[in-house]
Amino acid sequence: MHLPNSAARHLFLHHHALTEPRHGPAKGADLAALIDRIGFVQVDSITTVERAHHMILWARRHNYRPPALKSLLEQNRALFEHWTHDASVVPIALFPQWKHRFARDATRLQGNWQRWFRDGYEAQFDTLLNHIAAHGPVSSSDVGIGEARGKGGWWDWHPSKTALEWLWRTGQISVTRRDAFRKVYDLTENVIPPEHYRRDTSAQDHRDWACASALANLCFGDETEIARYWHAVDKPAVQDWAQREIAAGRLIRIAVEQADGSTRPALARPDLPAQVQALPDTPSGLRILSPFDPALRDRARIERLFGFHYRIEVFVPEAKRQYGYYVFPVLEGTTLIGRIDAKADRSSATLRIRAFWPEPGLRPTKARHAKLARELDRLADFANCTTCAYAPDWQRNPLTLVR
Repeated sequence: MHLPNSAARHLFLHHHALTEPRHGPAKGADLAALIDRIGFVQVDSITTVERAHHMILWARRHNYRPPALKSLLEQNRALFEHWTHDASVVPIALFPQWKHRFARDATRLQGNWQRWFRDGYEAQFDTLLNHIAAHGPVSSSDVGIGEARGKGGWWDWHPSKTALEWLWRTGQISVTRRDAFRKVYDLTENVIPPEHYRRDTSAQDHRDWACASALANLCFGDETEIARYWHAVDKPAVQDWAQREIAAGRLIRIAVEQADGSTRPALARPDLPAQVQALPDTPSGLRILSPFDPALRDRARIERLFGFHYRIEVFVPEAKRQYGYYVFPVLEGTTLIGRIDAKADRSSATLRIRAFWPEPGLRPTKARHAKLARELDRLADFANCTTCAYAPDWQRNPLTLVR
């Protein structure tokens, strides 16, 4: 089967809830179902406009407001926070699968952490577990009294903070809530509902889940993309799974047209043609995406499918940035049309639009600018700003990227 590029982009975005109206419900069970559909929501602290996890959900539901996510995490326990490729919010039903990750991380990270962090954290494991059991949840600011505090940057933690992170990564404690974005930990059995905490899965079931769920979220993908999705299995494991699924008639091989006209082999379910036929009309709306949107997670895949080269420049020295510190991709229909540099100035309740760079070949029509302006007004409202202010030179020319 040959999957045209236009259909591939549409299908992929549809699975990520980016091709449908944004006026749907955005709290409670409806929000939990949305997160289950898109797989995960990455958590990030940067508040240039709003934190990434909130922008991810707002891009799909304009009715979304941050307290709805907090309720699902901290009261309903429909979600839990842990590591995918980074810290993320994940459906609670997946917790049994994370038990395999806990065991892997305990083995994989031990040597690295001994090199990366100052000595003494391993001696704090039992002390911290006993303290939490006796006195309840703690954050990193509640422990390590008298320990040397690092001055070497984000990762120069005091031993007790390192120990808390280790115990979290290996599943012995869990995030019960966040206070001013600081993680507060409790014993895992006090956070995860019993029906999920007690359930186990076999190693084979875990491998099958990792492959099948990755493909479900990707719609189509090769073995490398499937392995990379959860970072739960390696490529040989995906190849073994694929051979079994193909033999059973549950998987087919297809050719996916890329943005440059070339084709790339991929795996897909046999009902892919029916999925394509059932797609809704191509949307005409415009969305401003978080740099950490799950649809953009695999930057190489996005460049192949959409012809859109994107790198976040937070850690790039200012003088060497091509665009800006934290620049948002802009999606129109099924095309990534550019990127925008915007920042919420909360002292004046103003969303400041510094620059918009269209992709090469994009026509700067009045209709497109009007759609962008409307979406920026909505974004301003979401960020509790009352107005948008545009820099005099905000409409930029496309840049030639250095790849």
